[in-house]
Amino acid sequence: MAKLFLLFLFVPLVEIYFLIEIGDVIGAGFTIFMVVLTALMGAALVRYQGFTTLARAQGEMLNNRMPAMEVMEGALLLLAGALLLIPGFVTDALGFLFLIPPLRQALVLRFLKKRVMPTPGSRVYEGEARDADERIIDVERKDLD
Repeated sequence: MAKLFLLFLFVPLVEIYFLIEIGDVIGAGFTIFMVVLTALMGAALVRYQGFTTLARAQGEMLNNRMPAMEVMEGALLLLAGALLLIPGFVTDALGFLFLIPPLRQALVLRFLKKRVMPTPGSRVYEGEARDADERIIDVERKDLD
């Protein structure tokens, strides 16, 4: 909770500082123009990459595979879109970084390896079992050593 409070306190302060400094150098009107332009460009890029990611997810599902990478990339694209809509240059820079596909995929893979993938030495068993009413149940069991 304290981290979130600090985030909501410091991000606007940093953005205001940079807006003032950049406005002093290039002028207020051009600064406002640049902020609006980055928001519009970012929204267009997020939309395009979002549809591309959605198409890849649909292709994965048609091939009976779980679109885990695509779902995680979609979440990062959503975050990128939110960052690009916040007025300011620092959040725009971070949002544009999330729009670089190799970087985004590296972040997703790092997250999945830390949180989702089985640890070394663990075993995964897949198969079928039957319940009391003789219905088939898909089974996946992980032994963690």
